[in-house]
Amino acid sequence: MTPDNGADRDPRRPPGGLFSRKGRLRWLARRVIMAGVLAIAVVFGGFLWFANAVTSLKAPDGVKADAIVVLTGGYLRIEQALGLLRDGAGQRLLISGAHPSTTPGQIRKVTQASPDLFACCVDIGYDAIDTIGNANEIARWIHDHGYKSVLVVTNNYHMLRSLHELRRADPMTEFIPYPVINSDLTRKAWFTEPDVLRTMLAEYGKVVLATLRDWIGIEWGSGLRTEDPTKTAAKPKP
Repeated sequence: MTPDNGADRDPRRPPGGLFSRKGRLRWLARRVIMAGVLAIAVVFGGFLWFANAVTSLKAPDGVKADAIVVLTGGYLRIEQALGLLRDGAGQRLLISGAHPSTTPGQIRKVTQASPDLFACCVDIGYDAIDTIGNANEIARWIHDHGYKSVLVVTNNYHMLRSLHELRRADPMTEFIPYPVINSDLTRKAWFTEPDVLRTMLAEYGKVVLATLRDWIGIEWGSGLRTEDPTKTAAKPKP
């Protein structure tokens, strides 16, 4: 029998088969592992950027704008927005995304706000069901009043996504962030607290999804209970 000297081997076929050191499967596996490591590094690096951006947010001093909007999610946000309105930081306030069962009287009672202030300069939006809806509800309100600059009041961890959606819905308006800071994340190891870390990770994931949505060009709906623009915001009844 004549020994195999490799003369009849297909030169296009990697020596040793698919599972050899130079085989196609190992080559593919290495590429998949490298891509996975790179993806993890990008996601982790993005979260560090997000966390730094959130913890660095501070409420500006002496800021003024044409109007003020607050995205519901806690009465502390509304209290701060009403305080800004009372101090003359804006001409009018929109409370966006209030639950349909919440009355102006309930908001006034919890926040201890002046009934005259509500009657004069506060609108309540009941249409938004999520942050996208907040942005669309606010954009309609801005358009109706012709405002050019608006203070945005929401929690610090929620601010980046809120600004992203607002600028997407209304790129012509200047949105000025006024973050509500429940606790100073720059002065404690917040990443050791499960609830805070869970909130930050969840919000970062939503920011990533919103960015991917815009890159891909997917529409996720208006986030509004009704498409009728006349029902977006209502002036509280006395």
